[in-house]
Amino acid sequence: MTSAEKSTWHNEYDPYALPDFETEFIDEDDLRQFEKALNAPEASPLVAINDWRPIHQRVRKPQARRKAPKRSKDETREGVLYVVLKWPFLIIVLCWLTVLSIAYLITRLYIYLYEQLVTWTGERERLRRALHATNNYADWLKAARALDAYLGNEKWKKQDEYAYYDHLTINKVVAQLKKVRREAEKELQNGRASSSDVPAIEELRSLLEACVKNNFVGVENPRLYSETYSGTKDLVQEYIDELHAALQVLTNSQQLTYDDKYRHFRHLDTNFGRTALCLSGGATFAYYHFGVVKALLDNGVLPEIITGTSGGALVAALVATRTDEELKQLLVPALAHKIKACHEKFPAWVKRWWRTGARFDTMDWARQCSWFCRGSTTFREAYERTGRILNVSCVPSDPHSPTILANHLTSPDCVIWSAVIASAAVPGILNPVVLMMKKRDGTLAPYSFGHKWKDGSLRTDIPIKALNLHFNVNFTIVSQVNPHINLFFFSSRGTVGRPVTHRRGRGWRGGFLGSAIEQYIKLDLNKWLKVLRHLELLPRPLGQDWSEIWLQRFSGTITIWPKSIPSDFWNILSDPSPQRLARMLQVGQQSAFPKIQFIKNRLKIEYEIMNGLQRTSLTGGRALSPLLSRRLQGTDQENANGRPLDPMVERLDQALPDRQPYPDKDLRNGDGPRYTEVPDYSSTDPSHPKTPGGRRNSVIEEMRRQSAVFFDDAEMYGRDDTMMSE
Repeated sequence: MTSAEKSTWHNEYDPYALPDFETEFIDEDDLRQFEKALNAPEASPLVAINDWRPIHQRVRKPQARRKAPKRSKDETREGVLYVVLKWPFLIIVLCWLTVLSIAYLITRLYIYLYEQLVTWTGERERLRRALHATNNYADWLKAARALDAYLGNEKWKKQDEYAYYDHLTINKVVAQLKKVRREAEKELQNGRASSSDVPAIEELRSLLEACVKNNFVGVENPRLYSETYSGTKDLVQEYIDELHAALQVLTNSQQLTYDDKYRHFRHLDTNFGRTALCLSGGATFAYYHFGVVKALLDNGVLPEIITGTSGGALVAALVATRTDEELKQLLVPALAHKIKACHEKFPAWVKRWWRTGARFDTMDWARQCSWFCRGSTTFREAYERTGRILNVSCVPSDPHSPTILANHLTSPDCVIWSAVIASAAVPGILNPVVLMMKKRDGTLAPYSFGHKWKDGSLRTDIPIKALNLHFNVNFTIVSQVNPHINLFFFSSRGTVGRPVTHRRGRGWRGGFLGSAIEQYIKLDLNKWLKVLRHLELLPRPLGQDWSEIWLQRFSGTITIWPKSIPSDFWNILSDPSPQRLARMLQVGQQSAFPKIQFIKNRLKIEYEIMNGLQRTSLTGGRALSPLLSRRLQGTDQENANGRPLDPMVERLDQALPDRQPYPDKDLRNGDGPRYTEVPDYSSTDPSHPKTPGGRRNSVIEEMRRQSAVFFDDAEMYGRDDTMMSE
């Protein structure tokens, strides 16, 4: 083994090279409080009026195992016909679903053989193998361009016309942007020739307000990136680059006041929206997310807003509580040594399942999960440490309450590891758990009246609507690894960075007939599942309605589908070895590489808007996050040495920055609904809404703060709910 290979092994497979590998972040007192909350009796509608007048009620003997709740008569609308026809109709539909499933598998097998025998042959197959053998994005991009050149896709890039966007409008906008930007740059250097003319910088601002919008004339349609392995049409790329250059001119202009620029960038931020990374559930399939995150991080396109559900919540918690430097050291095969959720032997978990109805022990999971969340870190503390916005989906154990999306706005004091466990509490695998919150003195207490919560994938695996509501997210990057969904993913006309090679990208996968049959069977399966759900015919194993795990939305603007192998299903409830995690990291990266150019173009504009907001916020004396303050302090020091005010402005022309934090705004000054004020722990003013220690001193103040998220500055924040789907 050479010295270079030894160094690589040490960095990637040595567990002691991981940051904080031997650190026990969790406090034993926190675990005891969690255990106490789990063992507390269920909330009852009868409570004592006060401590001196207890309500006497009959005490039942505790049962070793609770029975699953049954449907009541009013819930099922029972009648003669319902009783007579329920089971015959259910059996007939289930048999038909079985026939459709078999037909679907046969169709997919036919399409696979068709592609292997007709498409992937000769030089094309050799180039594809070279593409899949790469380990980094630079090598992948080189191989992808070689494959595009062989297939003739470069010619498609040079043609402006395309049915999925308005190329005529884009041509006009690009020409106007170039003209007005050059005039604005001349005015900045030489001054205005005539005071009677409208300043070029004002024309540029008006032009940007007209075209900086989400999916402007279809320029963010995923189809534009689905005809080639690398990049998109030259006209689209020219438009993105020119838009970015114009935003830089506006940011650096001295002809506009800081208040005017601040309001302008606020409007652009609202119209353009924000990007979020969504990590699905999927048990141990979720470890593919590590590779996806690594690919995005290494190429500077990891979004600030991250959401995770079930297994994806564990990965999202690790990402949101670590800095970029720490993540680069953690996302290696040696991380498998910290994944020990399934360390128990077969007899132990069978005994527990028979006694409690759960495969895993909740307290053991709390201890194992705490390392990934840096102990009892809250959502607000994680945001203050890294600048990333973590979201975790949790479903209440009762069927009536709505699903929550826990984050630093909706539940700032909630402890992350409790939300991660709750989001992974699949019935039969882990019993519902209590969320915990951190009090002013640092101790833990039950959150939300001690209600219990369970797996978020049961209802909202990908919480697109909630992300749009809280953070104006209208561009989602979904890493989808759910095994029951992966089997049915099929893009008949290609997907981002993975075009159809049949008929040089103009055909259908498996031919038109094969794609048509696949689409029909999948829609028919979905239809009959909806029929069973709406007629309330589906059984409820373990007291849970399981229909939503099939019928909810699982994709986003960009959907990344890491390719699983049969052994993943056998190891679905097993801890990965370093070798298996290394393969999952590699596959996760490979699945993300085709999407990076699309994400780069999107974030190139989004980050420049954020850069303009940051600089005007700093000059205007507005509140900034601690992370942003530290970055700008370092930037000021560089500026004193003769460098530009923000080095990211230079780097954006070549590559995106590692990470650009979003500024916080003061809600009390009416700065907008999508930002939260950073806690001022040092304030001693009794009228200040926060007390030393970082906790708000009244329930009314907390309600006022959260209501501002929805109602403050409403006229400025109109929202376009149109979502693209891949």
